[in-house]
Amino acid sequence: MPQIILSVSGLRGVIGDGLDPEYVTAFAGAVGTWAKGGTVVLARDGRATGEMLRHAALAGLIGTGCRVVDAGIAATPTVGVLVSHLNVAAGLQITASHNPVEWNGMKPFRPIGGVFDAAAGQELVALLESRAFAWKSHDRLGSVEVLADPFGPHRARIAALVDVAAVRKRAFKVVLDVNHGSGAVSGPAFLRDVLGCEVVVLGGSPDGKFEHPPEPIETNLCGLAAAVREHRADIGFAQDPDADRLAIVDHTGRYIGEELTLALALDHVLPNRKGPVVVNGSTSRVTADIAARHGCEFHRSWVGEANVVAKMNEVRAAIGGEGNGGVIDPQVGLVRDSFVSMAYVLEGLARRGGTLADWVATLPNYVIVKDKITCEREKVTVAIAALRKTFTDAAANEGDGLRLDWPDRWVQVRASNTEPILRVISEAPTAHGAEGLCQRAMDAVRVAVA
Repeated sequence: MPQIILSVSGLRGVIGDGLDPEYVTAFAGAVGTWAKGGTVVLARDGRATGEMLRHAALAGLIGTGCRVVDAGIAATPTVGVLVSHLNVAAGLQITASHNPVEWNGMKPFRPIGGVFDAAAGQELVALLESRAFAWKSHDRLGSVEVLADPFGPHRARIAALVDVAAVRKRAFKVVLDVNHGSGAVSGPAFLRDVLGCEVVVLGGSPDGKFEHPPEPIETNLCGLAAAVREHRADIGFAQDPDADRLAIVDHTGRYIGEELTLALALDHVLPNRKGPVVVNGSTSRVTADIAARHGCEFHRSWVGEANVVAKMNEVRAAIGGEGNGGVIDPQVGLVRDSFVSMAYVLEGLARRGGTLADWVATLPNYVIVKDKITCEREKVTVAIAALRKTFTDAAANEGDGLRLDWPDRWVQVRASNTEPILRVISEAPTAHGAEGLCQRAMDAVRVAVA
């Protein structure tokens, strides 16, 4: 079957196997129709196939009468900032996030600068399926305007929230692994010119020629860890291809990870900006502990960036995000943002003194274990019922699958939106406890769906 995934969150597919120029033009035509022919910000990550998709998307947007503000190669959070800064009708980012090189995709944005929520996504999918596009006549076609400094508004919003002088005074040495993604366009300059860092860049050409698998997890970042040690850097940062997620390595080359990116940002921001915190249901409990430490309300949303943003807007959150390295600061934008993450971690180090390892040692310690099992969608209810029966002493929360909580540990089981599998995630204070909890859940599900 063609390798293409269409959902309310956007589009991903394999180039030449479902994701072709005709389909992309239709998708962009649906976005242009949804935007009622208004102004749309268009950008792409560094993938080599992005230029082809850009031309196809321009055809769909111009054909529906849109004025296109072309940001070129830009990070996904930069697109979100531009949409809200320019007060336009929509945004469209060409990216497949952390998927392998043969993939690409398209992520649409609402006028608030956040990704499409379920309602907007359903409208877009219906338009795409009906092919009821608002194609314009020759005298009503749209236009294209190339933006000179796409990162400018994004850079300004972050700089206004950070003690730039304090960070510059520390003169941090940073290794930044952009892995040939869109972070290469603005990441090194942001660290060097705004925050005064000495920067060693890995994979600095935004051409999509990934030097390692693009997801910024520990097994993919051995080169970053080695470079931090080699250059005796203070810290190592790794961005995913569209630069909305950030993983961190300390000065010894130890992988701090993605889960602690959000935790460090909360621990830095909340003492001086009290307010509710929102994370998704699969994010580490360390975020709840930090919110409690600083006397702030804590909320969980369903998994998905749009769900986190919706809950943040509902409770007027000070900050939020997802445990995959995605910090969302509403004072910057309603999108996961690796740039604000880097700025807050460096500012935190500048104010605290010491090393990142010293700071991490002050945080609550948990271990997360993730697994999955094949499960047809019609058996998900049976699996959830089996888990409830197995763990009768836990506090259960259904909706986004099933999450079971104890005072110091939790396990969540939820169906994938794209594959016939159940994802099982557990967390406990020790690896033994997390692994044992995950295995018990896996065993219960396996028996139930057999």
